[in-house]
Amino acid sequence: MIKRGIKTFSIVLFLISGPTALFAVPPGQVVTWEGGGQGKVTFEGDEHAEKGYKCDSCHPSLFQMKKGASRITMDSLNKGRFCGACHDGKVAFSTSNPQKCHECHKAKKKYRIHNDKHHD
Repeated sequence: MIKRGIKTFSIVLFLISGPTALFAVPPGQVVTWEGGGQGKVTFEGDEHAEKGYKCDSCHPSLFQMKKGASRITMDSLNKGRFCGACHDGKVAFSTSNPQKCHECHKAKKKYRIHNDKHHD
């Protein structure tokens, strides 16, 4: 009887936590990494899913499932590793395109507050 209760509890626990555990980036969530002086790097799972990619498109062939398991550098990206496998200028914008840095690197926005009166 106790074994049956433990088994039932385990199944319920899996059903509650299982769906979110199956996704590297749960729907609506964003993963961020420190991006050095260029600003944080963001990965939006929804944006890639909308293009037809699934978790197994990149995991574990290009990326390990655990965040931080790989040392990702711009040099490695530009050599076709990690994101650079698709972001090569053919499949998706190139990681070496200086006009596209903002697509991944989200620098802190600086807002300037204007207290000056408008002069005509």
